[in-house]
Amino acid sequence: MLKRINWKFVMKTTAWLFSLVGVVVLMSFISVKKQATKCTNIKIFIPGADNFVEREEVDAMLKLQHGQLVGQNLKDINLKELEDKIRSNPYIEEAKIYADMDGEIRIEISQREPILRVINAGNQDYYIDSKGLKMPISTNFTANVLVANGSIREPFNGRLDTLSTKIGRDLYKTASFINADTLWTAQIEQMYVNDRLDIELVPRVGNQRIVLGDADSLEVKMYNLLTFYKKALPKVGWDTYKTINIKYTNQIVCERSKPDSILVYGYMEALPVPVSSAGDIYKGVDTSARHTKEKD
Repeated sequence: MLKRINWKFVMKTTAWLFSLVGVVVLMSFISVKKQATKCTNIKIFIPGADNFVEREEVDAMLKLQHGQLVGQNLKDINLKELEDKIRSNPYIEEAKIYADMDGEIRIEISQREPILRVINAGNQDYYIDSKGLKMPISTNFTANVLVANGSIREPFNGRLDTLSTKIGRDLYKTASFINADTLWTAQIEQMYVNDRLDIELVPRVGNQRIVLGDADSLEVKMYNLLTFYKKALPKVGWDTYKTINIKYTNQIVCERSKPDSILVYGYMEALPVPVSSAGDIYKGVDTSARHTKEKD
């Protein structure tokens, strides 16, 4: 007895075969048309208003690689080579190039995003981008980003390069953290590396130096600082301390601006414990608003 024919399977298979044949025919048609199509126009897309690279520069790079593209047959233009050439620019992160059936070549460019400008100990000036790569300063555009200077031994060879020192990686990690938080972006305007290789944060509001240390336990340190801002400084005043040291994750050590007349508020688990005639230690985690007063 003959098996029953599965007409549903037969129809699906036939449809797939017709589709495959159609794709092959279409690709053949495109290939033939491309052989005869000339480049009629070039469109360059660079999203964003802040450009390290101008369209004129990209056009100049293309001409240097392949001469005048408009008028050439598309089959003679190596789009992959053009992409590689554009990607070699240190300000460009990604480039996609494709041509349509009418001979128009479209170029889509993504620029690198700097998050930190570094002036190292040798007075070299460069950016660190969002991917942790060093990139040169541009003559076209100056990015409005954090600035770091001081005892920074992270070298720069003038080209796109990776970070090679711990202090360089710590600065990148700290800048990434600040850049991702609108509060810290608005509050912190500069980073400084002192002779002990501690990172110091320079705030926009207040005259104190914030000693961060390194980027280890960064989230905890910055949470402690935020709590200190909310609980302590509104009570004692923003100019009470000239140094706020948050490098230790279990305490904040503060050096006073005027040791002879100070209001000291304990906002942590315990009241502040004086470490000298000019300092206070805040320990623990945020639990209360207890306070004490030191006499003049």
